[in-house]
Amino acid sequence: MSLRTNKYIGYLFEVAWILPSVAIPVAVLVAVILTAFAVGITVPGAAGRVDPQALASTAPFDQPGLKELAPGRYEATLIGQTFVFLPNTIEVPRGSKVTFILTSRDVIHGFKIVNTPVNIMLIPGQISRVTHTFSEPGEYLFVCHEYCGAGHHVMSGKVIVK
Repeated sequence: MSLRTNKYIGYLFEVAWILPSVAIPVAVLVAVILTAFAVGITVPGAAGRVDPQALASTAPFDQPGLKELAPGRYEATLIGQTFVFLPNTIEVPRGSKVTFILTSRDVIHGFKIVNTPVNIMLIPGQISRVTHTFSEPGEYLFVCHEYCGAGHHVMSGKVIVK
């Protein structure tokens, strides 16, 4: 082999390493941009603060549950606490626009409604809000997606859309 052939083979090996090292970060950046803008998943902003030890006496968390604001518009107040959501079942009519108001009583929890873009973190003392319109009837499972202890796997509930 000539010196020229060896340089060409060295160049090919170098390109074989450079291309993936550029392509992988670009692919990650594209995935982040698509997730943020096309799919609509965003980082939640704090909608307020509350004392997690005083939830029983602080509105709206003193009466968690579903409240109808107007025809087709609902507000669901939920509390995440060790291995349970309060309440763990919500029923709404098809086409309802539901604003979830959530917080955690004890540790960091997650709130993910399966097959929807609803995905939010529940931090003790932080009030989080997320809105979703349920256009298809069925049962939508919601789960805690942040490990919160030994019973984390049973922390779930459902939204029933009639």
